[in-house]
Amino acid sequence: MQFHDVVTAIKTLHIQGAEGVAREGVEALLLILKGSHSVTREALLAELYHARDQLVAARPTEPCLRNALAYVFHNIHSYTDDHDFYQGIQDRIREVLFYFDASDAFISKFGSAKIRHGSIVYTHCHSSTVVHVLIAAKKQGKKFVVHNTETRPLYQGRRTATELAAAGIPVVHYVDSAGRLAMKDAHLCLLGSDAITYDAVYNKVGSGMFAELLHTRKIPLYVCTNSWKFDPYATKRHKEVVEERSASEIWKGSSRGITIEDPAFEPIILPHVSAIISELGVLTPLTFLKTVKKKYSWMGK
Repeated sequence: MQFHDVVTAIKTLHIQGAEGVAREGVEALLLILKGSHSVTREALLAELYHARDQLVAARPTEPCLRNALAYVFHNIHSYTDDHDFYQGIQDRIREVLFYFDASDAFISKFGSAKIRHGSIVYTHCHSSTVVHVLIAAKKQGKKFVVHNTETRPLYQGRRTATELAAAGIPVVHYVDSAGRLAMKDAHLCLLGSDAITYDAVYNKVGSGMFAELLHTRKIPLYVCTNSWKFDPYATKRHKEVVEERSASEIWKGSSRGITIEDPAFEPIILPHVSAIISELGVLTPLTFLKTVKKKYSWMGK
C-alpha cells in the first residue's frame, strides 16, 4: 500500500475507529521514510510535514490521530545528526504503537474490574476497547449479559454483538429506538469515545441521549478510552467538529423537499459520565482532564 492509499482509506472511512485511524496514520509515515528520495534532512522533514497535514485533513474529526502525529513530531528538531533523525522518527512511531497496545491492556484490566458476576452491561455502537474490556471480564470467569443497540444507519452494533457472541458472551440485541428498554435492568453502561473535550465526551450519535436516560436512572456510565482522545484545541469558543455523513446513508433516493441530517457523533456532557477508564486509571472527568494535561504536556504544541 502506498501513502496516498492510506490517506484515501482514512478519508473514505475504509479505515475506521479512532485508534485504528491513528495507528494507520503514524505507520503511513514509515512509507514516506522508506520511499523518500530527499538528500537532505530538511527536505525529508518537509515531506513528513506535508504527509502529516494530509493525514490530518483526511479525518479532521480525529484528535487521537492528531495527538499521535504530534508525539512523533514533538521537538523533532532536537535531532542534530541525520542518522539520529531518521532513527528517532522510527523509534517514535514504534512508541506510539506500543502506547496503544499498553493502553488497551490497562483499560481492559481497570474496566473489567467494574463488571460483577451476574451483571447486565449496556453498550451502544462498536468500540474495540469496550469489547476488549468485556472479553477480559469473561476470561476472569465472570458470567454476565450484554444488552446492545444496533446503531443505525451502518449497524456497527451488530459488529459488537457478533464479536461478543464469538467470545461466548450472551448478547441481547436491540434496535436503537428500544434503547430505553435495552438499559432498563442494566447495572452499568460502557461506551467508547472518539473525542474528549473540556466539557464533553464525543461518541456515536445516540450516546448523548442514552447518557441522559442512564443519568436519570442512576445507572453508572463509564467511558473506556485511551487518553490521547483528548482534544486540547476544543474550547467553548471552538467546539469539537462533528463529522456529517452522507445523506445517502440514511435514505437513498428520498423525495425532493426532504432535508436529511446524518451527524456521526454527539456530545455526552461530563456530568453524565461517572468515570473515564483509561491507561491513567479510573478517574472522574475533571481528574482525568487534569492528569492528561500534566502527563502529556506536549499535546497542543
